[in-house]
Amino acid sequence: MSGTAGGMRHWRHQRFTSIVLLPLGAWFVISMLSLPDLAQATVMRWLGAPLQALLMALFAGIALWHSAQGWRVVLEDYVGGRLLATALWISRILHLAAAAVLFWAVAVIAATGA
Repeated sequence: MSGTAGGMRHWRHQRFTSIVLLPLGAWFVISMLSLPDLAQATVMRWLGAPLQALLMALFAGIALWHSAQGWRVVLEDYVGGRLLATALWISRILHLAAAAVLFWAVAVIAATGA
């Protein structure tokens, strides 16, 4: 991140993801508590509904974005020198891979209506 503009953008993104995660997190917790049980078949059937799949993809995607921003700050604070660029690259790749797997899994569950 370079300069003050980059820092302000990062700060705004962190706050935005935090604010958006509040209602999505509440939705997730309330949804899980309202299910008759947490058996895999029950949760898969619940997640198979289009609205639930969309909200789950948003929740998880924004949580990963928030996580990536947090890891960036930690790495910038505690990793120095030439290792920083490599650590940031690895973090970005891992977060993108997690997002790809997450969206693929939600799409498959929603498509099959499990």
